[in-house]
Amino acid sequence: MELVLLVWRQYRWPFISVMALSLLSAALGIGLIAFINLRLMTVVDTSLAVLPEFLGLLLLLMVVTLSSQLALTTLGHHFVFRLRGEFIKRILDSQIEKVEKSGSASLLAGLTSDIRNITIAFVRLPELVQGIILTFGSAAYLAWLSGKMMMVTALWMALTIWGGFVLVARVYRHMATLRESEDKLYHDYQTVLEGRKELTLNRERAEYVFNQLYLPDAREYRHHIIRADTFHLSAVNWSNIMMLGAIGLVFWMANSLGWANTAVAATYSLTLLFLRTPLLSAVGALPTLLSAQVAFNKLNTFSLAVYRADFPRPEPHPHWQTLELRDVCFHYPDNSFAVGPINLTLQRGELVFLIGGNGSGKSTLAMLLTGLYQPACGQILLDGQPLAADKPEEYRQLFSAVFTDVWLFDRLLGPGGKAADPALVGQWMGYLKMTHKLQLDNGRIVDLKLSKGQKKRVALLLALAEERDIILLDEWAADQDPHFRREFYQLLLPLMQQMGKTVFAISHDDHYFQHADRLLEMRSGQLTELTGEERELATRDAVARTA
Repeated sequence: MELVLLVWRQYRWPFISVMALSLLSAALGIGLIAFINLRLMTVVDTSLAVLPEFLGLLLLLMVVTLSSQLALTTLGHHFVFRLRGEFIKRILDSQIEKVEKSGSASLLAGLTSDIRNITIAFVRLPELVQGIILTFGSAAYLAWLSGKMMMVTALWMALTIWGGFVLVARVYRHMATLRESEDKLYHDYQTVLEGRKELTLNRERAEYVFNQLYLPDAREYRHHIIRADTFHLSAVNWSNIMMLGAIGLVFWMANSLGWANTAVAATYSLTLLFLRTPLLSAVGALPTLLSAQVAFNKLNTFSLAVYRADFPRPEPHPHWQTLELRDVCFHYPDNSFAVGPINLTLQRGELVFLIGGNGSGKSTLAMLLTGLYQPACGQILLDGQPLAADKPEEYRQLFSAVFTDVWLFDRLLGPGGKAADPALVGQWMGYLKMTHKLQLDNGRIVDLKLSKGQKKRVALLLALAEERDIILLDEWAADQDPHFRREFYQLLLPLMQQMGKTVFAISHDDHYFQHADRLLEMRSGQLTELTGEERELATRDAVARTA
């Protein structure tokens, strides 16, 4: 099993120690049966010393068994902790295109459902290990009691295990399909939660989402979970009945065939009864192990970055003067839309506006410019020197950005991840009219329950606190009221330039285009700079250019 092998590779010596404890636990369990047989059944020991010996053996068995199970469970939780951390770090290190391709619903299912299933498996793993070890240990003891009866019992147990294996294999198949159904359900949940306002307004759409999207996926999930549980319960009951049948078979061999006396048959039966509970627990634990293997396989299907523990801190480029995109192009794998080739040079400290219609490629250019998308062709150069494609962190550190789908963090961070400059934060809280709206506690924003426009202001505050050289703003003013929109273009953008920032702003506000040092336009994936009369026309009526 690949999952167990990975645990072995990462925690070899702890794993060996846990297995040694499990072997000792099994040996003590079988030893207890032998003690009962030799001291309490075959030869009746009437001395008082036998009781402390028996109780001491019981106590030792409990301590060792509990220790082995706790050790294995703890080892499992350490492994799951490491697995979860590595998965999150791989998401953080992955290219945005790969994360978008996987989809947030699938990744969320991986972080919740898959990790949970692996955790449950390690909680049940001690039962499986104990069951397997006790089965082999008990088999050796039974063979010592009676070789002939052991041969027949072994055939009976082989039939039991084979039947259980057939049933469990069907459980695995349904578990694998079940995992794919979970992805669909997570997407449905996302639709219901994120589209709740639209669905509340339009009950016909809500009915469609419920009846045509959710219910078919939920029925598919129900079908496979019922089938998986059916085969699982069948495996448990099959094992239970066959174990009880083995006890009857033992007495038949002893009394009808004369292969053993009643005392040996009783010891045989006692051993089988002792084995029955751990064996049934092992069979019951198998589906959780199979589900964990399915989850582990699913985690490995995500095309994420290879795990590395460190967060690279590249050397800054404080004195750069020009940033150039030379013959840069990008295309989406799932459709024919492409951007480029793009040729663009930004000068340090300038204010650049980018305009264009919906679907023209503005946001794609923003992702390329910030290094979040990797170009399919072309180069990005800083002061004429090509940047290494395998070290995007060196380039990305130049940028802070506020995108349209902004996510607010509650911690203000300054350069290098240190605390933000309180004077800078206080100054810009005033400029953004947020002094009386935000409550800060040691660099943390206490309450982020704000309007959409206010959230954009906080996002800009977070970006400026990072004190990076280039600020990218994707339609930042779209959610601001007319008065503050005017302040943004006439006051805030010039203030950013006075701080030495290079500002690249995507905008549709043609009334303010005259404030830009340069005006760029995206049209059908191609970038041009508007100058002279073209710029004058765009400034007077940008709508005409997007018609």
